[in-house]
Amino acid sequence: MVQVLQAGHMEKRIQNIEVRKTDGPLVLEIRGNSLDDGPGIRSVVFMKGCPLSCVWCHNPESKKPSPELLFDASICLSCGTCAQVCESDALRMKKKKLIFDRSKCTLCFACIDLCPSGALERAGKSMTVDDVIDSVMKDKPFYDTSGGGVTLSGGEPLMFMDFASEILASLKKKGIHNIVETCGIFKMERFMELVLPYVDMIYYDIKIMDASLSERYTGIKSDLILANFRTLQEISLKKHPGFLLPRTPLIPGMTDTDENLSAIAEFLSSLGIKKAALLEYNPLWYAKLNKLGKEVQEAGKSREWMDKKHVAHCKEIFIAAGISV
Repeated sequence: MVQVLQAGHMEKRIQNIEVRKTDGPLVLEIRGNSLDDGPGIRSVVFMKGCPLSCVWCHNPESKKPSPELLFDASICLSCGTCAQVCESDALRMKKKKLIFDRSKCTLCFACIDLCPSGALERAGKSMTVDDVIDSVMKDKPFYDTSGGGVTLSGGEPLMFMDFASEILASLKKKGIHNIVETCGIFKMERFMELVLPYVDMIYYDIKIMDASLSERYTGIKSDLILANFRTLQEISLKKHPGFLLPRTPLIPGMTDTDENLSAIAEFLSSLGIKKAALLEYNPLWYAKLNKLGKEVQEAGKSREWMDKKHVAHCKEIFIAAGISV
């Protein structure tokens, strides 16, 4: 019998560890033909909402569980069509240029369908479990021929445990391989009841070992993340070697330091982990942040791709600890 580590006191410190909604979470998108989120060709279901607030978040539009309006000024035609239907005066023309005052926006989204360039876009739409299943099943022939399946991502899919459970159960019944990508912030007892019976693989992010640095860069200390991982590794040893894959995003100056990577590698090695994944930094998330009308936090101001030699050095730290990457 797997012992659930006493993490209740950690869970209580974290707001929005789980959102229970009868109508499910908002879905950002369902992306087909993915080759980066598990074996084979996959469909990835991106849910909206995350308990973390990473300063480098590659999907910043996934943080809030509520809908948001994205505005891409670079493709706006300044035609004024949207301003004509905006009753709150959040969108208005000034000297033949469109001005967007987010403080006045009521998120009625009346402007979206009228925008000819697609500069205005809604982030997050309501979908039922059946809606999601119907969408991903369209690509079943690709899963069958490639050994692929469906991956639940976000945001944080385990923030919506009931919804995720129903999707996973349906996929299991249909013989579709599934993966859950998680940041590690969830209630383990709920996970063991609702998700464990149906999930095939877990991709588990371990970003920062040091509790204070984790809180500085992600908004939450790392203690619950590490406690949940220990429990899942115990479960993994009784399932199959590929059930649990730890992943670390390489973020310049934050997660990619020798100290942090060595601490993660030592932690994983102590638990008998033999395989992990290092995710290279992608600076293209800046454009997404601009669409939300937000400025880049100081800690996240790195606009260059990672040097291949540095990536190789990061991998060597794990390899030296007996962990393949």
